Amino acid sequence: MHFIILVVACIGGLYILISTLIFLFQRRLMYFPNSKRPIPASCGLPKTKEVFLTTDDGLNLLAWYQPAKNKNSSTLIYFHGNAGDIGMRAKKIKPYIETGLGVLLTSWRGFSKNPGKPCESGLYSDGRAAIDFLLQKGISEDRIILYGESLGTGVAVELASKPYFSPAAVILEAPFTSAVDIASWRFPLIPVRHLVFDRFLSNKKIFKIGSPVLIFHGYLDKTIPITFGQQLFNLGKTPKTSFFIKNAGHNDLYEHGALNQIMEFLGKNNLISKSGK
Repeated sequence: MHFIILVVACIGGLYILISTLIFLFQRRLMYFPNSKRPIPASCGLPKTKEVFLTTDDGLNLLAWYQPAKNKNSSTLIYFHGNAGDIGMRAKKIKPYIETGLGVLLTSWRGFSKNPGKPCESGLYSDGRAAIDFLLQKGISEDRIILYGESLGTGVAVELASKPYFSPAAVILEAPFTSAVDIASWRFPLIPVRHLVFDRFLSNKKIFKIGSPVLIFHGYLDKTIPITFGQQLFNLGKTPKTSFFIKNAGHNDLYEHGALNQIMEFLGKNNLISKSGK
């Protein structure tokens, strides 16, 4: 009997220890910043300029900016995911620049040698700074496209769901319903729903977006399973579009035809010519 009690006590203690460690180090499990700060030219973007975005809490954050070829063309704001650095997205934004779109590639606080530490409210502030940067340049909200990659989809949904901001379109690559849902999926035996600081509740916001929304995801995604993207799509309201790629995972969607479908979506919404040029 004493042995059974000891075993139960050990299991209970281990459970509490694991739960406590997850609680204390959750942001280290969520954000994986890279301290590299490459320059645009070294990443194949010789005409793209470094700019700095000022957040409402006083941080100056690196971004790469390529103005649109024509003053009436739209500009795409790219919010990247939870890992890496700004240069790792250069290859993805280049085709949009080549169509004549403007592109503002942002980097989060704590990433790419930026000051600050990433957190949900901080990333929302970083996203607002990107929008403010374009508005100050005279680019109206109906010419701003929000593009979110993975974690960045939570920021894109948050900003596009606000009643005072209506972007031209919202593109969500490998999105999730909420960070809480992802944490619960990763740690099914831990009560993470009560422990998570940064919740990113896209499932509670996406129905508020009136702009055209595109969601795309890979069936082989093991980082954010496709079911989360499908659920988020079902919660959105029209006009909405989706495509789900059979042979793609989390980071290789562009290698399996995603770009062509995105260009089709942009053309359909008159944000680029339908030929993609």
